[in-house]
Amino acid sequence: MYRELLEGAYDLHVHTGPDVNERKLDDFEMAERVKNLGMKGFGIKSHYFCTAERARLVKKLYPDVEPIGAIALNYPVGGINPIAVNMAARDGAKIVWMPTFDAKNELDFLLIQNVYSELPPWAKVQLELAQQGKTQEGISVLENGDITKNTLEVLDLIAQNNMILATGHLGKQEIYAVVRASRDMNLKKVVITHPTFSSVNLSKEEQKELTELGAIMEQCFGVINPHYGIDWDGLYETIRYVGPDHCILSSDLGQTNNPYPDEGMITFVTNLFNNGFTKEEIRRMTVENTTALVKE
Repeated sequence: MYRELLEGAYDLHVHTGPDVNERKLDDFEMAERVKNLGMKGFGIKSHYFCTAERARLVKKLYPDVEPIGAIALNYPVGGINPIAVNMAARDGAKIVWMPTFDAKNELDFLLIQNVYSELPPWAKVQLELAQQGKTQEGISVLENGDITKNTLEVLDLIAQNNMILATGHLGKQEIYAVVRASRDMNLKKVVITHPTFSSVNLSKEEQKELTELGAIMEQCFGVINPHYGIDWDGLYETIRYVGPDHCILSSDLGQTNNPYPDEGMITFVTNLFNNGFTKEEIRRMTVENTTALVKE
């Protein structure tokens, strides 16, 4: 049954290797798993470097799979750096994540609250840097309440190149500002990255409000175990409230202590089906909405 729910699907948030952090599998093994399951493709996420070239190599070996390159706008690529986005687009990247581990919101949460039940791999690196006195000021898309010039330039590049904007680990005020700016600039593909994740923590009401502004909610298996902000019942309730038409499902897996990404997706769709979601609703989130983001 799960194969029917995932055939032709994209998992747009996968942490494969090689990467700075040790990963459970590399790009090629992920491509093999995607092919065997009948899924269409996967987004290669590194918090540190652009993955467009990795995606091109995977495509050469697995022509029937659609590996998707991406860039996360953390300090290793110069932060919110229009030149880096320009080059990523030229190299074939399709997803641009706003700052993740270097986001001011994330650093404030990690270094001040530090309430993660289990530290994510990137968080361990950040704490090591902090102990060495090498942590820089967190990156924000706002300055004095306004969207920064570099952020607007990045949004313009995303629009020009028909890329997907993902909000990373921005805070609520920043997310609303970016979504409104994206709407004004006619960006068609805006994804709120794991909105229930501990440091992001958008309520179901806030998520629905953001969908009314044109955004898509990325609901992730990876927030469940370790517990990062929500449990299964809470996730079911959130998806029902926001509506499957406005959600995609991603694994956000690849960590050594978690299931393989495809296994996570199998569990995800099986649990949704066993808790009242129809096959049509699930395929809307796994196949139709993700394909629209990648292809249109």
